[in-house]
Amino acid sequence: MEFAVESLETPALTKAQLAELLFEQIGLNKRESKDMIDAFFDLIGGSLVEGQDVKISGFGNFQIRTKAPRPGRNPRTGEAIPIQARRVVTFHASHKLKEQIQGGDAER
Repeated sequence: MEFAVESLETPALTKAQLAELLFEQIGLNKRESKDMIDAFFDLIGGSLVEGQDVKISGFGNFQIRTKAPRPGRNPRTGEAIPIQARRVVTFHASHKLKEQIQGGDAER
C-alpha cells in the first residue's frame, strides 16, 4: 500500500497530517485516525520511558542511552558547569530506509 504525501504544505510531517492521510487513504473516520496516531506514539513513548528499545522493521530503531555526567562550560561566559547524567533517545535508520533515502532499489 502506497501513501502519497506530496500534498503536504510544510517540510515536517505532523501527527495531524498523518491522521489526515489515514482518513483520506485508508478510509478511517477522522476521530479514529487521530486516536490511532495518538495511540501509536503513546505506545512508542511509553516503551522508551520504561527503558525499552523500540524497533520498527524496515524503518529503524529507537534506543535509550544513558549518558554519564561530564564537565561542560557556558559558551557565553566560559564558566565551568557540570552536566548531569541523563537518558537520551537515539535513532538508527534501517538499511532499507537508508537505501530508500539514497534512491536505491530497496524492497518495499
